[in-house]
Amino acid sequence: MRWRGSDWAVVLGGIVPPCGFGENGCVIVADLSAVSRIHGGRTIFRGLAWSLQDGEKIGLVGPSGWGKSTLLRVLAGIDVPDAGAVTFRRGLQVAYLPQEFAGQSGRTAFNELLAAGGDPAAIEADLTAVERKMADPGVLADPDAFDRVLHEHADLLERFERSGGGAIRNRAEALLRSLGFDEDAWERPMELLSGGQRKLIGIARCLLSEPDLLLLDEPDNHLDLDRKAMLEQVIRGFDGCVVVVSHDRYLLDETVNVICELDYSREAGVVLKRWEGNYTSYVTQRELALLRQQQDFVAQQKEIQRLEAAVARFKLWASIVIDERHIKQARNKQRQIDSMDKVERPVLERRKMSLNFRPANRGGAKAIELRHLEKSFGDKVILIDTNATIMNGERVGIVGPNGAGKSVLLKLILGQLPADAGEVWTGPSISMGYYSQEHETLNFNQTPVEALREAKPMYEGEAVAQLQRFLLPYDATSQRIATLSGGEKSRVQLARLMQLGANCLVLDEPTNNLDIAAAEVLEEALEKFQGAVVVVSHDRYLLDRLVDRVFEVRDGEMRVFEGGYSDYARASGRV
Repeated sequence: MRWRGSDWAVVLGGIVPPCGFGENGCVIVADLSAVSRIHGGRTIFRGLAWSLQDGEKIGLVGPSGWGKSTLLRVLAGIDVPDAGAVTFRRGLQVAYLPQEFAGQSGRTAFNELLAAGGDPAAIEADLTAVERKMADPGVLADPDAFDRVLHEHADLLERFERSGGGAIRNRAEALLRSLGFDEDAWERPMELLSGGQRKLIGIARCLLSEPDLLLLDEPDNHLDLDRKAMLEQVIRGFDGCVVVVSHDRYLLDETVNVICELDYSREAGVVLKRWEGNYTSYVTQRELALLRQQQDFVAQQKEIQRLEAAVARFKLWASIVIDERHIKQARNKQRQIDSMDKVERPVLERRKMSLNFRPANRGGAKAIELRHLEKSFGDKVILIDTNATIMNGERVGIVGPNGAGKSVLLKLILGQLPADAGEVWTGPSISMGYYSQEHETLNFNQTPVEALREAKPMYEGEAVAQLQRFLLPYDATSQRIATLSGGEKSRVQLARLMQLGANCLVLDEPTNNLDIAAAEVLEEALEKFQGAVVVVSHDRYLLDRLVDRVFEVRDGEMRVFEGGYSDYARASGRV
């Protein structure tokens, strides 16, 4: 989405002064003043204030459902706030990438990108239509008709060049190459592209419009490690202001210089807090701030208790010996209490989902062995003569470019796909538990309660209690799984997986739809797990924290690297 501000860009609240300068002297490009948003009868945020400054690289973080995407949509002009005002710097151009970008069905990837260029894109589409006419046998057989089509084509070409279409086309091609978009997919219809390819087209569309303010909602979803690195370069090199919503802690460390956190206050509801630095810096600063707040809260409570005791004492004296001085002293002490700027009790640890994988049995020493494994699809070779052994208790991360065959390897391990040659051996006492990126392990027509009771016999009330420990709202436990959000489906799938008691977990992008807090709970649970773990993931934090070895699938081969992501990155020449 692209939007250009005028002299006065006001979403709601009447005419307000144009944006000025921030505390550090940088130009304010957008300003939210007392903004509120209500959706489905639920208040997402109320009275929110936020100033965005030119050149800032902002990471917007907070728990799922607290309004991060809504806030981006308000800034993009898609959602109108229910109260408050949004103002933009004069002439500001805004580009917005939603979480899921589909593009127009039937339009090629390259034409979808060119559509961001305005009029030249429309002329380009007319040129494509005319070129199809030129190849029509009926037109070719009619000299007059062919001559008319040739003249129409020449006119369109002239208009295209005058409109700057040639330059836009060149920029579009350069953008796609810089993002690592495969050229053989340029002319492929949008609906036939992978999720990662569609995401790259969406990012390129935003950049082609040359915005001043770039709003990116989970831009790294579906991207492999190579494309994530390219995206990080794009964000770091962007001249204007960027706001990124992402659960990828590594990306936030590599790209942003400010963290804006949606937090909760008992008095104000959802509030926005600003922290200088990247994600790691924010975590440290936040912990220190919470400790200071806890100390201040405890100290103030002690002072309040002392004053309340004094009030009670003076009131008692006044009741025994009627003395106006005692009454006055009691009132003064009470005024001291009432006039205090109360320190709010800090929430040192928010409620987290409860996850603990307990294998029903230990299993043997050797979990999985790949023996001369081979797999192809037509001319596409996935694996050639692949050998590897995974021991029980070992954690293995599988990485590689999109389309290299990582998920195929998992399906071979699970026995869901037959090998062309060789075999996958699993220990006789090994039981597999599978987490699917697309939630294929769930029956979307079931309710979450039914899904849990199918995995393990239990009373309905017990299933509801289990799901609530995974932070699933009570009313969602009885809804069809198809109606749940991506994050809710992920938590249901994890809750179901926990019931199976498997001693070997095979996980395909398990953190994709989880917020940072939930991803950290999953990491802790996998660290404590006593069985084997095989995980396909582009989450570099998880790979660094969890895995003992990395298997890289690329160009039909599988290379083995000792250590986590950082070790793999160094050994493979990625850093």
